[in-house]
Amino acid sequence: MPPTPPGPFTSRSVTGLARDLRAGRTTAAELARLALDAAAALGPALGAFVTVDREGALAAARRADQELAAGSDRGPLHGVPVAVKDLIDVAGLPCTMGSRHFAGHVADADAACVTLLRQAGAVIVGKTTTHEFAYGPTGDRSANGPSRNPHDPGRMSGGSSGGSAAAVAAGVVPLALGTDTGGSVRIPAALCGIAGFKPAYDAIPTAGMFPLSRSFDHVGVLAAEPLDCLIAYRQLAAGEPPAARGGSGAAAAVRVGWIDPTVLSPCDPRVVQVARAAAGAGTGEARLSRELAEELQETYATVQGAEAAAVHADRMAAAPGLFDPEVLDRLGAAMDLPAWAYVKALDERPALAAAAQALFDDHDVLALPTVPLVAPPLGERGTELDGRAVSVRAALLALTSPWNVLGLPALTVPVGSVDGLPVGLQLVGRPGQEELLFRVAAR
Repeated sequence: MPPTPPGPFTSRSVTGLARDLRAGRTTAAELARLALDAAAALGPALGAFVTVDREGALAAARRADQELAAGSDRGPLHGVPVAVKDLIDVAGLPCTMGSRHFAGHVADADAACVTLLRQAGAVIVGKTTTHEFAYGPTGDRSANGPSRNPHDPGRMSGGSSGGSAAAVAAGVVPLALGTDTGGSVRIPAALCGIAGFKPAYDAIPTAGMFPLSRSFDHVGVLAAEPLDCLIAYRQLAAGEPPAARGGSGAAAAVRVGWIDPTVLSPCDPRVVQVARAAAGAGTGEARLSRELAEELQETYATVQGAEAAAVHADRMAAAPGLFDPEVLDRLGAAMDLPAWAYVKALDERPALAAAAQALFDDHDVLALPTVPLVAPPLGERGTELDGRAVSVRAALLALTSPWNVLGLPALTVPVGSVDGLPVGLQLVGRPGQEELLFRVAAR
């Protein structure tokens, strides 16, 4: 299918919008109208939005303009349109979690991260599509239909924050919030050709976000440029802002270590080649053992599955027919996980974290592809990578989920394409060293 026509925020950065607002070249009300009109025009074909809040967004934009005119400047997001994943509460707006179980549900209070957005002066224009209950990396199982890839609407946006990624990649909004439990910010960002940042565990508050797996859930940000992700993160980070912590010196001095992604999953060799070239000729080799890789993936599957089953056990018993059949099947399999396996997996996490720290003995930042393939067609569940049959779901999660187990910050940046579809490079660091990821991305 042909690509989606570029929206009004294509090639417009948050930094540039902030300059235009303060120079009087535009207003927050004008920016909000552009986003709202684009959501109405492009959103239905992309499946990006569940709810568009025209009245609320225009009111917030007018307040932002009045504050700026009075000399009250809340910072770089003041007056900037933002979309929020439909898993995060926005007071007065529907929050359906992509499920018929919550049809008609309206949030009565803002999530903590939404409160921080409002305090920063951002203008919330609407809620974006999520894979049902965020339980899938494909983005094509939701009560309101699939979110689609702007580069080819016949292909997956990725998930579960697929609507947020599609809205940013299509230029409908310059910035969006997502959630990331095993890759749900980074996967759709990579497949749609934008930047996506999952911070360290608990760095952005998750109160008011519907849980998938409390041990691994993160709030993250998506934008066309990595710097815009950092700008948003500085406004949303709990406690001391990342700009005040971690790391000094030029990007050239940062030691980057390449992780062989085939230790984690079969890969399309062309994707690996594009990502490896982007990492740079001076990149060293960071050895992730196959044993540690397997333990991380097993721990992820056990903990995430058990915690998701706990969240949905009552709904499964009371109204199983309201679930998407694929999501219900996965939850049913998760219900069969024994309690001892969950406890054992939790107990083993500290040892896994200690073993993974060795990857940083000689490297400051780790690099690998974000996903091992380009965006698959909508509905595809099996494919072949480097001559091996693989599950699409497993492949999409393989290179991102280990960093959720470890709670490490991870950033995906677009670095090229294969067959005209985007390829992402994933950069992983240590908590408190977030700035290094963005320095490497800028380099």
